[in-house]
Amino acid sequence: MPSVRCALRIIDFHTHIMPPDLIACRDELCEREPWFGQLYASPSARLVAAEALVDEMRRAGVAASVAFGFPFQDVSLCRACNDYVLDAARRNPGLILPFAVSNPRLSTGIGEARRALEAGALGLGELIPDGQGYALDDQRAMRPLMELARDANVPVLLHVNEQVGHHYVGKGWQGPREAFALITRHPENAIVLAHWGGGLIFYERMPEVRRACARVYYDTAAGPLLYEPDLYADALRWAPGRILFGSDYPLLTQRRCLAAVPEDLAGRGALLGGNADRLLGLDQAGGENHA
Repeated sequence: MPSVRCALRIIDFHTHIMPPDLIACRDELCEREPWFGQLYASPSARLVAAEALVDEMRRAGVAASVAFGFPFQDVSLCRACNDYVLDAARRNPGLILPFAVSNPRLSTGIGEARRALEAGALGLGELIPDGQGYALDDQRAMRPLMELARDANVPVLLHVNEQVGHHYVGKGWQGPREAFALITRHPENAIVLAHWGGGLIFYERMPEVRRACARVYYDTAAGPLLYEPDLYADALRWAPGRILFGSDYPLLTQRRCLAAVPEDLAGRGALLGGNADRLLGLDQAGGENHA
């Protein structure tokens, strides 16, 4: 492992873990939950428990990982994921940073989000509108969730896709337009848009978009599958305090995603951990993670 990585506090803002009993019910879940079935019907699509994530972190030199379960339509399945992630965080203090999934389309989903936050979740997400049956610009679904997150002072992590380019399993239709509508309606919320915000980051070259996105963060999850590596340098010039390293583990290994971040990148330390530390209020003494 290159020595420069050892000097940084690396935080992966986008990882998935699942309760072992749900992993064992994979085929049944694929039948019950259409979006889950699209993603995980193939035996080659990995589902992992917390222990696999911690092992990967040790191999990659990652200090902490934001982890969440799968955002099912069924709120009872979301609850099972949340309980597992919260327990994994208690068993791995400081290593696993728990976020909570739920379905804001359902009234029971708001109750589950509130319960998980009260139990110790540090944020809400990753939520997948296409897979859960709502749109980001649907105020009936999103307003109660955003108000809950605002009042709790926690970020909301949302799955957003680029709406052009190659097709792949799990590519949805919620993109920059819908995300921007949500952002402008909820300017007080800290919002994390997964997968570079489906390209919304590019629109921040427009001054009015950049102003509106002052509290918007972008994670780099699955970046090596989507964009050329020059994007890291461009994004850190445009939004230096708002880019978060994410792998989408176990879709990609943390090691592969770290290798995609240029070693000589200006602001590399902020991207790899400093920005996440500040967003979650986890700033460490010493300051080396803010390089």
